[in-house]
Formats: sequence, C-alpha cells, structure tokens
Amino acid sequence: MQIMGLDHQIRDRLTAAFSPRQLIVTNDSDKHRGHAGDDGSGESHWHVEIAADAFKGQSRLARHRAIHAALGDEILSRIHALALSVSD
Repeated sequence: MQIMGLDHQIRDRLTAAFSPRQLIVTNDSDKHRGHAGDDGSGESHWHVEIAADAFKGQSRLARHRAIHAALGDEILSRIHALALSVSD
C-alpha cells in the first residue's frame, strides 16, 4: 500500500471541498530547515494559493476557517505553518 504525500492529501481535500479553478500547493519546508517548527519531516511549512467560486462573499477569516475545516485536524496537526492566498 502506497502512502500519499501530504501535498497530495492537501490537494485532494481542497479539490473535493471547493472545486477550485486554481490550486497551487507549495512545500516551503526547505526554507525553514533548522527553524522553530521544523520537525525534520520536510513537510512542516506550506503555502496554498486557491481560487474558487465557493469563497464569493466570504470574509478573509471565513475563507481561512473553511480551508482549515476542509483540511481537518489530521492534516493540520502535521503542519507547523500554513500560508494561504485565497480568492473567489
């Protein structure tokens, strides 16, 4: 059984939740090697750029909460930092 990388898990959850027009998931962990929050996994720091109609009319806070809910505790507990760029 092959284990899916965290990048694929993030993409799959966000795609299922929001059907985005654009989704870019970038692993920035190498930029933070040796810094606080670097757990050595190489999957601690992420940047997500997402554009979806689902975010129309939502505040920035509501958009971020929706993304966090879609990712769930299982994924969020494995991430030290998650930078979000969200548009509708």
